[in-house]
Amino acid sequence: MIIRPEKHSDLGSIRSVHTVSFPDTNEARLVDELRTANRLSISLVAVKLHEVVGHVAFSPVIVHGAEGAGLGPVAVLPAYRRIGIGEQLIRKGLEACRKQGDGYVVVLGAPSYYSRFGFKSADSWELCYKNGYADAFQAMELVPGAIPAGGGVVDYAPEFTAVDRSPAG
Repeated sequence: MIIRPEKHSDLGSIRSVHTVSFPDTNEARLVDELRTANRLSISLVAVKLHEVVGHVAFSPVIVHGAEGAGLGPVAVLPAYRRIGIGEQLIRKGLEACRKQGDGYVVVLGAPSYYSRFGFKSADSWELCYKNGYADAFQAMELVPGAIPAGGGVVDYAPEFTAVDRSPAG
């Protein structure tokens, strides 16, 4: 399996991965909207036998002027789940975040899953998402001290509001 940045020829497959992975088309629409607005800062695909089987997106977030990255959505085709593809996508994505200079990453998702990557409750930094999600909203610093002291509300790209949904990890 290969993990690499998305190509234009992958766009239909990326949309399909998200469409079959979630109960509605919000995540697929979100990725398309972020890409159109040039706010898809990292977009990686997992390719197996010339087929896109997984995708992870990262987009900019900000809290009190400190820029970081928001992880999500991430999806893997049902036939390829539970064999580590999502984990590999996330690890490569976090590595790409470090390389591009992001100081921190936030995610909304299951703490039991995302803790393996180093995410902790965003409450640890007094960070919050405007719609709540206390335990599911998590963060990790890629650079110590990158999250402003005293935290605050994390602002996601406006496309998250445009598709009327919450950030998905």
